[in-house]
Order: sequence, then structure tokens, then C-alpha cells
Amino acid sequence: MATASPQHLLDDTINTGEQHQEQEQPQEFLSSLETIALTIFLSIIIIMTVFGNLLVMVALCKDRHLRKKKTNYFIVSLAFADLLVALVVMPFAAIELTTGQWRYGEIFCLVRTSLDVLLTTASILHLCCIALDRYYAICCQPLVYRNKMTPVRVAVMLSGCWLIPTFISFLPIMQSWNAIGIEDIIKERQALTGGSNDTSCVFLVNQPYALICSAVAFYVPLALMVLAYQRIYVTAMTHVRQIETLQRAGSAPVTGTAPVITVRSSTSSDPSEHYHLRTTMGSSSSEQAPIANSRMRVETKAAKTLAVIMGCFCLCWAPFFITNVVDPFIHYSVPWQLWTAWLWLGYINSGLNPFLYAFLNRAFRRAFLVILCCGDERYARQGSCSYRQTHRVCSAASVNGTSMALRLSFLPNRSYSDNGRTILANEQESQDSLGPL
Repeated sequence: MATASPQHLLDDTINTGEQHQEQEQPQEFLSSLETIALTIFLSIIIIMTVFGNLLVMVALCKDRHLRKKKTNYFIVSLAFADLLVALVVMPFAAIELTTGQWRYGEIFCLVRTSLDVLLTTASILHLCCIALDRYYAICCQPLVYRNKMTPVRVAVMLSGCWLIPTFISFLPIMQSWNAIGIEDIIKERQALTGGSNDTSCVFLVNQPYALICSAVAFYVPLALMVLAYQRIYVTAMTHVRQIETLQRAGSAPVTGTAPVITVRSSTSSDPSEHYHLRTTMGSSSSEQAPIANSRMRVETKAAKTLAVIMGCFCLCWAPFFITNVVDPFIHYSVPWQLWTAWLWLGYINSGLNPFLYAFLNRAFRRAFLVILCCGDERYARQGSCSYRQTHRVCSAASVNGTSMALRLSFLPNRSYSDNGRTILANEQESQDSLGPL
């Protein structure tokens, strides 16, 4: 058998080395392109999150009409939590992801991790409070809502959104309770990524912490949100069926009367003229049909809004928290690439929240236009109540302020009951708080 000469072996070695270098150069160049693309992508996410949440906070500070609604206090507190996520958490996570190193020491690693858990959990708890507030506003009677959502209770709920995450973030993480029983695994992971926490920020959790943290930060709020929005959806569909029944009844000739209450504050000396009750003929079917169709469109949009809210929330956070629970039980075998993808998907939810809870709200959109258009009066609020051809709630006042009328139009042949008050109030709450209505 022929043997290769030393010269041939040397030439083959040189040629192999040159081919290997030629293969490495494109790979390094591609890696640089990936780093640049990843940096641009993460920067866009951070900038959009900061801009959206800042706009929400400025809008509430400048528009006094927005400050009158209790739900908006939850929204602005949510925007503040998401803004801190974008300013404090995302930049360090982006630097670590693009450079592959942690250069800020072990203590700041623990602080950054604690802030991450604190702020993301606070954001999720705010979403839960918004769902509960809308449930009481839409599904309960107005008096119940006023009793449930007092300013003190709103303040307590907001405080809970910030205090509860502290007990699953700074307290256990700074005390290393999350690392009990897995110290060896953490040391092995640190050795693989650089040898110490000075060059890597390794954060692993044991099984008890994973279960408790995930339950408080995600699964319990998710269950409450599902129950609240399910009840809101059922209420919306009930209203749709009521309107359909009214529309069918309105197609027949209307012989009853519709009572209209007119409250007057006049300069007349006769007290009987201050409060006048008169009756008018019921509206015709041609007038009721547009009202019914408009209401059904409102309820359909409300249902779609609820679907979008829950869909985005589950899409962004469910993968991370499912992995967070499963990973400790499969010996921490989930790849870090998957962890990173799920974590940033959850961060993206902080950028989506302003669009879901504020940008899709008509009152907030009007305030945003005023801010972005430098106070253009064309976008100023036209009034707190508009007629909109629905004959539900309308107020009118004379120029000199001597007379005021408050008209409430009711369904034909139906008395003005507590249920009627609830329906009217719930209709207004549905339009104000369920997004793009």
C-alpha cells in the first residue's frame, strides 16, 4: 500500500487549515450581522415601550377628564410599571444578550433579577385589577360599583400591585431562597458560562420557588382575568339578545307610551314647574332599528377587544411561566436560547399594554392627538356626553343657565326600574372602558 510523502502531508495540512479559515470568516461575519440585527430589534422594542407608556402617563396628567375615571388610575400605574421595565430591566438584558457577558458584578445581578421579577409581576397584577374593575363596572349595578370601587379601595389595590411582588422578588432572591437545594447546579452553570457571576448572571430557581412565584405572578391573576372577562362577555351577549328582542318587538305597531323625565331648574315661582313629567309616543321601528344595530356593533367590538386582550396576555406570558414551572422538574434541561426567547416575549407585553388598554380607548386617543398635535383644538374634548342618536342619556342647558333638562328615554311599555338604571349605566361603562367602542 502506497504511503503519502511528508511533503504531501504538509500540503494537505496547509490546505485544510486554509479551508477551515475560509469557513470561519463567513461565520464570524454572519455572527456580526446577527448581532447588529438583534441590537436594532431590541432597541426598537425598548424605544416603543418607553414612548407608549410615557404618552399614557402624560395624557392622564394633562387631561382632567381622564382623571375622573377610576379605571384610568390602574392604567397609568400599569404604564409606570411597564416604563420601568423598559428603562431598568430591558437595557441590561439586551446588553447581556448581545455581548454574551455580564459585567456588573454579582450584587447588581441579584438586584437586576429582583427588579425584573418585581416589575413584570406588578405589570401582570395591574392587568388583573383592570379586569376586576371592569367586571364591577359592567356586570354590577352602579351603586354596587360605587361601593366596591371607592377611592380607598382603589388605593389599596394599587398598593397591593406593588407590594405583593416584593415578597416574591427582593425578599427571596436577595436571601438566596430560590437557590436552596440547587447550589451545585448553579455552580456548574456558572463554570460553563465563565466561572463566576462576574462574567455571567445565572438565575435558577428551585421547585418550591418556581411553583409559588409562578402562581402569584401568573396563574392566579390569569384565573381571575378569565373569570372576569367571561362574565363581561356573558353580560355583553345578554344585552345583544335583549336588543334583538326589542328590535323584533319594535317591528310591530307601537301603541304604548314612553315616559320621559324632564328635570328643570327654572326661575318660575311655581314649584310644580321645576319637575315636569310628560309622556310621548314610543319610537317607531325605523328609529329603533339603527339603535339596535349600533348596540350590537358595540357588543361585538367589546367581545373582540376582550379576545385580543386575553390572547395577547396569554401569548406573551404563558410560554415563559409554563417553562418556569416545568424546567426545575426536568433537571434544568431547557436551552438558554428558549429561555431568552420566552423572556423577551414577556417583555414585549409591556410594549403592547399601552396599545391594548389606552390607545384603543377613545378618550385616551383624543388626549394623545392633543398631545402629539401640540394642543390643536380640533381634537379637544367636545363634551362629556353626546347624543349619538341613541336616545339613552342626553343633557341640555341654556346659555344663561336658568334651565336644565335631563331626558331619559325608555323602552316602550316598560317602567323605570333599578334594572333599567343598571342597563343604561352599564351601556355607558361598556363604551368607556372596553377599548375601541
